[in-house]
Amino acid sequence: MTLDAPTQLLLVDDEPTLREPLAEYLTGQGFSVRQAESAALARSELRVQRPDLVLLDIMMPGEDGLSLTRHLVETQRVPVILLTARGEAMDRILGLEMGADDYIVKPFEPRELVARIRSVLRRAAQPPTSDPANGDRHYSFEGWRLDPLKRRLTDPEGTLVPISTAEFRMLRAFLDHPREVLNRDRLLDMVQGREAHLFDRAVDNQISRLRRKIESDSRDPQLILTVRGGGYRLAADVTRPAPDAR
Repeated sequence: MTLDAPTQLLLVDDEPTLREPLAEYLTGQGFSVRQAESAALARSELRVQRPDLVLLDIMMPGEDGLSLTRHLVETQRVPVILLTARGEAMDRILGLEMGADDYIVKPFEPRELVARIRSVLRRAAQPPTSDPANGDRHYSFEGWRLDPLKRRLTDPEGTLVPISTAEFRMLRAFLDHPREVLNRDRLLDMVQGREAHLFDRAVDNQISRLRRKIESDSRDPQLILTVRGGGYRLAADVTRPAPDAR
């Protein structure tokens, strides 16, 4: 997305009576909207052009939205807002665990969806707090290395470990506050913001997924510890490169 070009959205929904009017409305709001009626067609669209954000229905024939969410998070690293039916609470939680950025329940007010889109895009566009001009390019902890500019995580052997947007934000929260107890409310504020309407349980599940990435044994975590009645704590020292000499 550039300053001159409109934000590119990919709207994936098998219901033409919802998809087509919504695409028209979003176009009127200044977005450039491409449509796909299935996950297969969405994958084809993604090969043509990477959108700035994907609006994705969960329940579709063939490959469902949760499977496509996993693909988007792991390979495209593109923000995802799920379009869900009112009775799909567990699917919403699963989608957020997989790294979706937000969800909105059908039927919804289009103006609310536009507000959610802009909120997610603002969060996605937030620059990392590290300053590359000062040589502050990465975090190191227990042999692990996280490059916040490229959002690349490497293990102690130097192997690249795929990490979703949600996992990246969660890990950044702990690395910015090592050895500090972070409760669920604070993690929600730091990782998604209150406007995301996430569940406490979704925080627990995201941490479980992150543990599976960085712990030798996720059932006996040594890095991200559970603090009974309090929250979670990163039990590791975190270092960064020293600033360049002036």
